[in-house]
Amino acid sequence: MTDLPQFHAFLVAFSRRQAERTVDFPGGFAALDDTFRHSHGNNHVVVTGSPGLDPAALPAHVDDVLSHLPFRIVSIPDATTAAACAGPLTEAGYSRSAITVMRRHGLPVPAEGGAREVDLPALREPMAEAWRHFIPGATDEVVRDLVERRAARLRGADDVRFLASHDAYGQVASWADLYLDRAAGLAQIEDLVTAVTHLKQGHAGVVLDTALRIADAEGCPTVFLTAHTEDWPSAWYARRGFEPLGEIQCFERF
Repeated sequence: MTDLPQFHAFLVAFSRRQAERTVDFPGGFAALDDTFRHSHGNNHVVVTGSPGLDPAALPAHVDDVLSHLPFRIVSIPDATTAAACAGPLTEAGYSRSAITVMRRHGLPVPAEGGAREVDLPALREPMAEAWRHFIPGATDEVVRDLVERRAARLRGADDVRFLASHDAYGQVASWADLYLDRAAGLAQIEDLVTAVTHLKQGHAGVVLDTALRIADAEGCPTVFLTAHTEDWPSAWYARRGFEPLGEIQCFERF
C-alpha cells in the first residue's frame, strides 16, 4: 500500500515536471511558469527539507525566487519540516492553511462510470464560467491563465487525462484531472469541479467513479487526492472511501 512519503514524492515530481522552469535553493525550489503568471498553482515554492534548509533563511529565499510576482505561495509536504519553518514564515507575514491528503485503496471499484475523456477546448467555457463564479471581479487575463494553465498539467505525469460528465444536452457539467503513475501503481484525482448550474445532480460522483474505474484498469489501484482541510469536500470524499493520511502545510502572503 502506498504511504504518505510516496504521495509527497509524486506531488513534488509533478510540480517540477509541470513547471516551465524551476529555480533551486537550499531546501527547496520554485516551480514557475511565466505563461500563466496569475496562477498560484504554477508559480510557487515547494520546500522539500533537503540538505541545506535553513528555516530562518526561507522567507528571504522565497522573496528572491518569486521577486517578479505580487504574491508568495509556499507548500511544505513534510510535517516536521513545516513545523520548523512555520515560525519564520509567520513572522514574515504569511498566513497558514492546510490541505489534507486522502487515499482510497483496497475497496471495490464502482460498478458504473459514465464520464468520458475530453480535451482542453471542451473545458474552456465551463471552466471560465466557474472561475468567474469563484473569483468575482477577476479580470479576463486572470481567468485566461486559470483556464489555460491546464495545458501545462500534461507535462506533470506520464499519463494525464481530463474527464467530464455531460448533461442530457451534451453540456459539460462536471470535470476533473486524472494523473496515472503505473510504475508506482498510484493515481491522483485533481481539481474536481461542478458547474454552478449542475450542482447536486450527481455529476461529480460520475466523474469520480469514472476516474476510479480508469485508474484500476490501468494498474493503479491506489488513488489519492487533496482537499482543503476545513472545507466540505473532505467529508464528501470520505463517504466515497477516501481516508485522510496527513496534511500539506501551505503558507501565503499577498
